[in-house]
Amino acid sequence: MHQEKNIPSSWHGNLDIVYALRNGKTQPIRDRVQAPLKVQRPFYPEGEICHTAILHTAGGIVGGDRLSINLQLQPRSQALVTTTAATKIYRSNGLPARQTVEMQIDAGACLEWLPQETIVFNEANYRQDLRVELAPGASWLGWEITRFGRSARGERFLQGEWRSHTEVWQQGQPLWIDRQWLPGEEAVLNSPHDLARHSIVASLTWIGCEVSPELVVQARELWGQGSGVGSRESGVGKESRRAGKQGSRGSISSHQSLATQLPTTNYQLPTTNHGVTRLPQGLLCRYRGSSSIEVRHWFTSVWQLLRLSLLDRSSCLPRVWQQ
Repeated sequence: MHQEKNIPSSWHGNLDIVYALRNGKTQPIRDRVQAPLKVQRPFYPEGEICHTAILHTAGGIVGGDRLSINLQLQPRSQALVTTTAATKIYRSNGLPARQTVEMQIDAGACLEWLPQETIVFNEANYRQDLRVELAPGASWLGWEITRFGRSARGERFLQGEWRSHTEVWQQGQPLWIDRQWLPGEEAVLNSPHDLARHSIVASLTWIGCEVSPELVVQARELWGQGSGVGSRESGVGKESRRAGKQGSRGSISSHQSLATQLPTTNYQLPTTNHGVTRLPQGLLCRYRGSSSIEVRHWFTSVWQLLRLSLLDRSSCLPRVWQQ
């Protein structure tokens, strides 16, 4: 009983890492952590690039939790940051949970932000705010894979709320702003304008330089290779193209849902939706489907393509993915 009283009802965790290039290798020169966040020791499978894995020691995020992650890459430093496991967002106790991620990437530096998927339990209330300050000559690649409900158990996201706000700025100018919101409702889960009876949405974003039309075509052609799954490009793909035309703004879900305005009973759902579009200084991939393996395979293939084409780096999967 005494041990239970010592367990906090909510966590206010912090992680603060500063990377710098030292003797031809990127090293964390400052590493401050506060539970439940922790980092494993740096790993160098590629020589100068520092691989970092973030660990959530409490096993998941609950209502009232406040987590803050701050990453700074000094000039010409190179880092890849991932998580040791999927992030679980548990049912809320009435309070919202929030995670804030701040990234400062200095000139010539590159950060690859590749967390494993987030699983949003039914009745969870969660918001993530991610902001990147990108210096001229710097680059950032990030992805976000979110599963709504423990679908393997038949659970659906029927109550709760999920928000994800991503912003990339350079010298006071927005390069990419993406605001996504999904309330847990039956109509939203079924509507073709929202989840369309799928359980996963995902985005991969590269910001740092212009991407050629040929590279966009290559990213599209990687879809389904080796996965044995076909799809059609609609929904998310169309929205992605509209986002590209808008310049710095876009979203795969509207803040004012159309779910209650359009009939869905006879709607023929595609197997999966996917799309690739150019951004003013980058590339965007979107996914809406029901297979974590499918989206991870595609995103990993696109990531490896961008690595080779834009960073002159070969493929190197984080070690924690292979455990």
